[in-house]
Amino acid sequence: METVQERVGMPLDEFIREFTRQPFELINGEKKFLMPNVAGPNYVMHLIYLALITYFAQNPFGEPMIQATFIRPDTYDSNWVKESRLPDVLVYKITELAEYRAQTTDWKVRPYPLIPLFVVEVVSPTDDYRDVDEKIDLYLADGVAMIWVIDPQRSKARVYTAAGEKRLSGDTVLDGGDVLPGFQMSLSKLLE
Repeated sequence: METVQERVGMPLDEFIREFTRQPFELINGEKKFLMPNVAGPNYVMHLIYLALITYFAQNPFGEPMIQATFIRPDTYDSNWVKESRLPDVLVYKITELAEYRAQTTDWKVRPYPLIPLFVVEVVSPTDDYRDVDEKIDLYLADGVAMIWVIDPQRSKARVYTAAGEKRLSGDTVLDGGDVLPGFQMSLSKLLE
C-alpha cells in the first residue's frame, strides 16, 4: 500500500483570503492566530518606524515597514505557503526589494518571500512569552540579522543577533550595531 504524504501549508490565494479575515502566521504549516494589538504597543511600533524612516533618509540601504507579512523563501513557491511571519516592524535591504519587485510583476498583491534584515516585536499584554520566545528562535533560524523585543509592561528590551542575546532596561540605549550602524533609540524615551 502506497503512503500518501500530506503537503504542509496552503495555497497562496487561500493564505491571503484567510489572512484578511483573521491575521495569522504559519509555523510549520499550522496557523497561529494573532490577537489585535492595543494602543500602547502600537504607539511603540509607530515611534520605532518613524525613527527608522529618519535613519534611512540618511542611510538609504533599507526600507522599514509596519506589520508586513513575509514568507520564508525556502518554503514558498509561486502558489504555496508553508511558513510565514508577521513582525511588528521590519526592515528589508533596499537592493533585495528592488530586485524582487523588478522580477515580480504582481508583487503588490503578494507577501514578500524575503527574509528581513531586522525585525522588532513589541510585547502586548495579550502576548504569551513562550510564543514570543518561539518567534525569536524562528527569526534567528530564518536568518534575520537582528531582532529587538520591546516589553513596555516590564520596561525592558532584548536584542538578539547570531552572536547572542543582550538584555536592556532603564536608561540604556538600543542600537543597530553592525546591522544598522549609527541607529540608536533611548529605551526609556521609547517607553515613556
